[in-house]
Amino acid sequence: MADIINPENEEDLQSQIEEVEALSSIYGDEWCVIDEASRIFCIKISSDSKEQKLTACLQIILPPDYPSAAPPIYQINAAWLRGSERAKLANSLEDIYVEHAGESILYLWVERIRDFLVEKSHSSGSVIQQEKVNITAEEEVEDDEYVPDFNVLRENTEKTHLFMDQANDEEIPPIKHGTPITDRRSTFQPHLAPVVTPRQVKIVLEKLYENKKIASATHNIYAYRIYCEDKHSFLQDCEDDGETAAGGRLLHLLQILDVRNVMVVVSRWYGGILLGPDRFKHINNCARNILMEEGYVASTDEACKLGAKTKRPKSKKTK
Repeated sequence: MADIINPENEEDLQSQIEEVEALSSIYGDEWCVIDEASRIFCIKISSDSKEQKLTACLQIILPPDYPSAAPPIYQINAAWLRGSERAKLANSLEDIYVEHAGESILYLWVERIRDFLVEKSHSSGSVIQQEKVNITAEEEVEDDEYVPDFNVLRENTEKTHLFMDQANDEEIPPIKHGTPITDRRSTFQPHLAPVVTPRQVKIVLEKLYENKKIASATHNIYAYRIYCEDKHSFLQDCEDDGETAAGGRLLHLLQILDVRNVMVVVSRWYGGILLGPDRFKHINNCARNILMEEGYVASTDEACKLGAKTKRPKSKKTK
C-alpha cells in the first residue's frame, strides 16, 4: 500500500526535495543519500587544513514537518569531539535553528560545523594531539569505519523538542554527586539530577561543565529517561562522549531499573591503564549506587524484604 501523504506536509516535502537537490549539487560526493524514502542523509565534513585536518560525519533524518515546524534530527560522529566542545557545537546549531525557524537550514548547519572544524584545527595542533592521546586504545574508533545507527535516530524523533523548547526561565534541577570509584588509576564519579524536559537535560550538562574538573574528564557519559504522561511513553537518550557503547549500556541500565524523570552522568578520568570490559562495570555500578542513594531504586536489602512480603502464600491442597 502506498504511503498517504498529509496535505499539510506536502509543502515541507517539496522544500526538502529542493534542499536535498541543492546540497547534492553543492557538495557532490560528500553528500550521501542513505534512505530516500525515510529521508535519511549523511555528509562528511572536513576542515580542509593541510596542517591539521579534522573530519566529522553529520547524519540527518528529515521529519515530515521539517522545515515548517520541526528541526532535522541529527547526529555528529567525530572521535575527537567530546564533552564541552560537543555541547558548544550543539548549542550553535540550535541557535541557527531558532534564528531561522521555519526555513531550510541544512546548508547553514554544514557550514557552521565546517567553520567549527577550521577554528579547531587552527587553534593549536598540540592541543588536538593531546586530545587524541586521551582517546584510549580501548575506545578509539576510525571515523571512516563508523557505521551510523539510524534506528536510534528514528526511535528518538521526539528529541526534536529539545530545539523547540525556548523556556529559558527553567530552574536548574538539583544535581547530586556520588562517591567516586577508582581502579588502576582510572576514576569514575556519578552525577544525578531529576529532569522532566529535554531542556533541563541541557541545563544540567551546561551546569556540570562549569566545573573545571568535570569538564576536564576524559569522558562524561550520560543517559536520561523522561516519562511523557500524555503519550504514556518515554523520551530517552544517551551519549558515549568517546567511550564507545558506554552511553547505550547506561541507558539500558536505567531501562532495566525502570527509573523515570532522571538523568545520570558518569565522569571518567583515564589513568593510563586499559581496563577493558571492567570500565563498563564501574560505570554501571556508579550509576546504580547513586540511584539507590537518591531513592530511585530500592537497595538490595530493601528489595529482598519487599520481595519476601509480597510472595503469595502457597494455597493448601484440598483433599
